[in-house]
Amino acid sequence: MKNLNNAITDVPGILVGHAHDLDALTGCTVILCQDGAVAGVDQRGGAPGTRETDALRPMHLVEHAHAIMLAGGSAFGLDAASGAMRYLEEKGIGVNTLVARVPIVASAILFDLGIGSASVRPDAAMGYQACLNASPNPPEQGNAGAGAGASVGKILGNGQAMKSGIGTASMDVGNGVIVGAIVAVNALGDVIDPANNQIVAGARSINKGPVHIGAQGVFADTMEVMRSMVGRTALGLATRQNTVIGVVATNAKLDKVEVNKIAQMAHNGLATTIRPAHTLLDGDTIFALATGQKKCEAMIVGAFAAQVMANAILQAVRSAQPAGGLPSAQSIRPELFNTDL
Repeated sequence: MKNLNNAITDVPGILVGHAHDLDALTGCTVILCQDGAVAGVDQRGGAPGTRETDALRPMHLVEHAHAIMLAGGSAFGLDAASGAMRYLEEKGIGVNTLVARVPIVASAILFDLGIGSASVRPDAAMGYQACLNASPNPPEQGNAGAGAGASVGKILGNGQAMKSGIGTASMDVGNGVIVGAIVAVNALGDVIDPANNQIVAGARSINKGPVHIGAQGVFADTMEVMRSMVGRTALGLATRQNTVIGVVATNAKLDKVEVNKIAQMAHNGLATTIRPAHTLLDGDTIFALATGQKKCEAMIVGAFAAQVMANAILQAVRSAQPAGGLPSAQSIRPELFNTDL
């Protein structure tokens, strides 16, 4: 069994690069597969911002993608994919149309304009820099790349939210088949550790006076808030500033229908770690990539894709540092987690 670094870059042929502005708290993350990978996508949230997702679906001509760009900046951040297009074109990578090589770069964005600076967003230059920074080494986690301005637990407003970030994970599922994930976690809901059903990061209680450390500690518990009149009012006022965007990758040999199914199954990782997930106020979007080096049943890959995605989500909040006036899991409840998954 290959020694893994618990990162999506354990999948051969997958490179990851970050670029960010930590003063403005925004950035982007590119997942490069320069030799091309069969690509798919599954988008479940009600407020997505995406590029080239239709091309990745079954019954469409494009089979392979050359990069996936995850970015902050709301819809402005989709421009970061143009930088990856330029980078790949310069390397002669893309679909041969006889008159030019056209790189296939799909993208999804998250809303981080409410933290840091709203006037600084990922652009083509930042996307190009992310490509220059791409490597097969384990990528930085927490406040990096597309996770630079990510936060979670926003049902009571940004003032009661917590800092989140970007996380990655991987596992060998047998016979040298590797499944990896990377995800930027910017959810409306709370992040739950399914091992103990406890909140790791989420909406913080607005109770005054001494903090009571109970079953959920300092957390308001978004699902409980939603039961209340306050929660229903807050949900009606909640802004569309949330989404979870990520990529699962494998070295398994899969066709386009199977890869789209993998992306779909990976969403189970969101459902087990984020409450609530896939809301109308989230743009939850997961891409999938298969580089085609090992034989494996698609359903085996999909089953573990959900688990790897859940692990990456936990890493995203466990690795985050306080920023933009928001505390993180490390600063507020260090006893709740162990970063060794």
